[in-house]
Formats: sequence, C-alpha cells, structure tokens
Amino acid sequence: MKNLWTRREIARLLGVAAVPALLPAVGNAARANSFGDDSFPTNFLWGSATASYQVEGAVHEGGRGPSIWDTFSHTPGKIANGDTGDVADDFFHRYRDDVQLMKQLGLQAFRFSVAWPRVFPNGSGEPLAHGLDFYKRLVAELQTNGIEPFCTLYHWDLPQALQDKGGWQNPDTSHRLAEYEGHVAGELSRLGVRYFFTINEMRTFVELGYGNGTHAPGLKLQRKSLAQVRHNVLLAHGLSVQAIRAKCSPGVQVGLCENPTVPVPVTLRAEDTRAAAIALREENAGYLTAIFEGRYTERYLRELGDDAPRFTDEEMRTIASPIDAVGLNIYTPTYVRSAPDGYQALPKPENFPRMASDWLKVGPECMYWGPKLIQEAWKPRAMYITENGCSAADQMTAQGEILDTDRIMYLRNCLGQMRRAVKEGAGVKGYFVWSLLDNYEWADGYGKRFGVVYVDYQTQKRTPKLSAQFYSSVIASRGGGL
Repeated sequence: MKNLWTRREIARLLGVAAVPALLPAVGNAARANSFGDDSFPTNFLWGSATASYQVEGAVHEGGRGPSIWDTFSHTPGKIANGDTGDVADDFFHRYRDDVQLMKQLGLQAFRFSVAWPRVFPNGSGEPLAHGLDFYKRLVAELQTNGIEPFCTLYHWDLPQALQDKGGWQNPDTSHRLAEYEGHVAGELSRLGVRYFFTINEMRTFVELGYGNGTHAPGLKLQRKSLAQVRHNVLLAHGLSVQAIRAKCSPGVQVGLCENPTVPVPVTLRAEDTRAAAIALREENAGYLTAIFEGRYTERYLRELGDDAPRFTDEEMRTIASPIDAVGLNIYTPTYVRSAPDGYQALPKPENFPRMASDWLKVGPECMYWGPKLIQEAWKPRAMYITENGCSAADQMTAQGEILDTDRIMYLRNCLGQMRRAVKEGAGVKGYFVWSLLDNYEWADGYGKRFGVVYVDYQTQKRTPKLSAQFYSSVIASRGGGL
C-alpha cells in the first residue's frame, strides 16, 4: 500500500494492541449487546462521508467533463488561497488504501458521491461507456471489506455544459438530473448498492450558489428567480426518486440528504417547545417541508408574495414522491422562542462558542432536537445522520500526532445528544462523521480541516488523528459510555 500507515502504526495511534481486536467488522454488528442499555442498537450503522469534488482529484481523467466547481475554483478571487479540487485527496487513485484505512478504523458504512460529469461529460445524451468504472471498483472494494456503500448521486458538481444552458434556472435541468440518476442507480444497484440519496444539501448549493454567490456558480439572483430555482431543485429530487424506482429493484432504498435548520427551544417551557415545532416546518418550508407534505406552507407563500415560484399540483405530487429515508446533515442549532406569530429565531451573540469555521457554532443539543422534531412532524421511515463533524485547529506535534481534543469534545457531545434522541424513539439508523479525510472545503479551500484523518496535501500521507481513536472506540462499544 502506498502512503498508508501500517496496521501496527494505526494500532499505536489508537492505543490498542491490535486494530482488528478492537474494531469489529460489519458482520459482527449483530452480536449480543454486552455494553449495557446506554449502547446504540446492534444494527446501528457507523460510517463516514465524503463528496466527489472534495476528495477525488483526477479532474481530467477518463473523459470527465468540467463541472461548475472546476470553473468556479479556477476563477480568481473565489476560493481561499486560490485552491482548486484538481488533486484534492487523490482519492481517485488512492481509494483502495483509503478503504483499508476505513476498515482498520472500524467503519461499517461509507457515503460517497458520484461526479455527474464523469458519467455524462456534457450533462446529458449518451453516458460515457466507462464513466462509472471508478465507482464500480470503489463499490467492489467496499463490499470486499465488509463496508456498506451509501451513494449520493448529486453533491453539487453540476456539469458546466448544463450551467451554460441556464443550470438550475432552466427547468430542463431537473429532467437531466433524473435521467443521470436513474442510469447510475440502475447500474450500481446491480452490483449490490442498496442505498441512494438523490441530492446533498439543496439549501446550501441553492442559497450560496444562486443567492449570495459564495459557491458555484457564483450567482446573486433576485428573490423571485431564487425561489424558482428552489422549486426546480425540489422537482429534480422528485423526478429522480421516480427514475431510481423505475430502474432499480424494490429492495433499493431512496432518500435525500439535507441540512435542515434545526430549531432548539431556548427554554423548556411548553410554549417554546411548541415554537420549535412550528419553526421546523417554516424554516424548512422551501425544502424538507415541501418534500414531506407535498405543499408550500401558507406562511412561505405569503412572505414571498409575487415572488413565489410557479408550480402545478402535479409537480408538487412529484416532489412528494415517497422516500425510504432522510439523511440529515446537522452541525449547529438555531435557538427559538415563542412569539405572537408562532416563533422567533434568536441571533447568536458575537462571543458564542464556535469551532475553527466561523459559521460552526457549538450547540450539540441540535443532534437531539433535530431528529426528535422531524420524527414528530413527518414520521420518516428512517433517518440517518449523514453528516456531523467540525473544523478544528489541527497541528501535528513533533511526535507526528494530531491531538484534536477540540474535535473530540464536539463529537462526544453531539453523539451523546443523538443517543438521547434514539432512546426516546427517533428513528435514526446510522451516523456518518464528516469527514473521513481532511479535504477540499469548497470556498474555504484547504484552509479548514474536518477529517478524523489528517492529510498532508503535499505528500498525500494519511495520519489518523486522536479523534480517529475516539470515533473507533465509539464504534467498538456501540456508543456505550458516551
């Protein structure tokens, strides 16, 4: 293996005699619960998540076409330090070593995304014959090592050719996404992939890419146009659910990953708890609420007024196509209290604690209230925490260690709050830490590190951090003792 620490070195960092003895394979997950009532269920999945443009590199290999992030990252002034995803973590070439690292850390599941322009370089038409070969090899490697693949089909890398035709402002893009996703899901499901997510974080790529312009494609649309983009993306999700169902066997599970606004009642008074339930629906009215309820809330449409999107009843029924699971990307809370019109979202003071990223305010109780409120409001068939993690001030010591106790603090508290939600009946079936590796963090480039494994971007050497030891111990004990 190239540029991978040996099993003995991993064991030394994790503080155990031998890695396999501490970290059970997926096949052992159903063994009897010997850790007491505070452990997670035996079939609870523990994994990590990545995204294609953030880790793969190899942007010019195999006939891959350019995406909007290739264009955006090469536009001067858009990304911190002028960083691009041209190489990233070189996961395209190093995935076998990284899968071995996943296995040694005890991961039971891995969420990856497919790069749309690797499969349809121009966004539509005939798929590239070998466009999925990399992902087929990755799936086989994961399965050989007992790691369940979870596939995200769209994680923001829209083919530039479609952006040139209007991107998400063009309603045709919704149909092109469904065409692409049906093809990919059909191919990968025949290899045994059972879990597919249509889109990752609609809210982020719409509001930042088309609203304030800080993400690709860097547009700042007027409110009316932005509302229509939201609708087009919602419709793309619904059409994709239908396309995946049409191309796959009934056993395949289909969902989406979203980063909902998570309201947390600022007090435990009944009126503030009710306000949080109202806020969940209204703060997510343009995304999850529309998907689960098949309609836009009256408040959402009233506030948009003449800027409300154009839509038909048939489109709303498509948007509400039944899903098997919802993936929740949860990082930070929004505190709310009761108000005459239902709720009031409270600003965070300037000195509110945060992690290395300014936006990542520390409020682990969001991992309790998010699953709890969503379970009560919409009763999804299953929930997964498809992202949770933090940037931290990672520095390597003279001994070659990264002692990221700040990240461990964040993860320990979030996991404890998630366990509380599960014990109270929230249907969370698995957890995916963001992220396995330090990687390209969009507009922040390589300046913010989220991985439990440190990446030296000059040599591509991987070094598990202290948080890897913590997460591995959580997996091994199924969360007992958090």
